[in-house]
Amino acid sequence: MPIDPDELRRATAEFPTGVAVVTLHDEGDDIGLTSTSLRSVSLDPPLVLVTVLHTSYIDELFTRCPTWAVSALAGHQTAIGGRFAAAGRPSARLLLSGLAHHRGDVSGALVVDDGTFALECRTESQFAAGDHRVVVGRVMRVDYTSARPPLLRHRGGYRVATPPS
Repeated sequence: MPIDPDELRRATAEFPTGVAVVTLHDEGDDIGLTSTSLRSVSLDPPLVLVTVLHTSYIDELFTRCPTWAVSALAGHQTAIGGRFAAAGRPSARLLLSGLAHHRGDVSGALVVDDGTFALECRTESQFAAGDHRVVVGRVMRVDYTSARPPLLRHRGGYRVATPPS
């Protein structure tokens, strides 16, 4: 029996996920998107994964850009998550204009400052999975970590994780 995509979307919306911005630098341009798929895969070797929609431009970039950055957003960065999720978004440099960010030493990609953490990665493997591409990256550098409460996506909206008391 086929699964109704809307029913699956409603079901998985019940599971809170962290919100991150994935960025790549390609031929003088900076591209990025909001992702809720960031996962740690392995500590030895240090691997993380993200997924991207096959129809997105960033999917094409992952086939030719070996390095990338991922910035896990903090609760106060809802606007950044929204900017990088918007359809037809411009260059990541424009999306981060006026906001704290820097270029990663290893990846050359833009890194959002003041989040919960940021990583620079080199693609280790990638493969098709339904309508998405799964990209597994070897963590080459932990750019920073912080104790800021993370931004979450839950039930179709952004939420701030409540720190333990």
